[in-house]
Amino acid sequence: MLNLHVRPALAKLVDPVAAGLLRAGITPDVLTVTGTVGVVLGALVFFPKGMFFTGTAVVFFSVITDLFDGAMARRRGTTSPFGAWLDSTCDRVADSAIFGGLVLWYAGRGDDTTLLAVALFCLASGQVVSYEKARAEGLGLTCNVGLAERAERLILVLLGTLLVGLGAPDAVLAALLWLLAAVTAITVAQRFLEVRRQAALAAT
Repeated sequence: MLNLHVRPALAKLVDPVAAGLLRAGITPDVLTVTGTVGVVLGALVFFPKGMFFTGTAVVFFSVITDLFDGAMARRRGTTSPFGAWLDSTCDRVADSAIFGGLVLWYAGRGDDTTLLAVALFCLASGQVVSYEKARAEGLGLTCNVGLAERAERLILVLLGTLLVGLGAPDAVLAALLWLLAAVTAITVAQRFLEVRRQAALAAT
């Protein structure tokens, strides 16, 4: 949902930075991989230790590279199936690291098996949301519906880790994880119904 409104507004800020990165000799694929490595390190090194502010800062500045790699490819005129595949694959790796870091926290010093299960559910259901769209598009259908696309999911989880890192009660992160689990489950259902509707229409 946010992609429809936020990305066009950000283009004015993103394009000059993308141009500068290209002038520096950085390629879109290198930026994609570098950003993913940053997310993985930030989430898996700091979140399991309860260092949520530091971890969120590292993850945030790594995630925003996702705003630039596509713009860089378009400016170069080198958008390709491989670049799109790499970007999507790295997104899945980054999401797994973020929620995996929380799972490790709740399995260790966080000591909360219920929230561990909620974090696992957010991870698994978020991957299903992305797969639903990719598989639908592979079948010639569309799946641009749902409350919680990747941007919304990242905002919720990183807002929770940031607030706890700034001193808010752990219950804040817990509440946002429960909310994220709910909206992601709704999104899974919304995409299921949308693809079923389109498939039924195509069969008539």
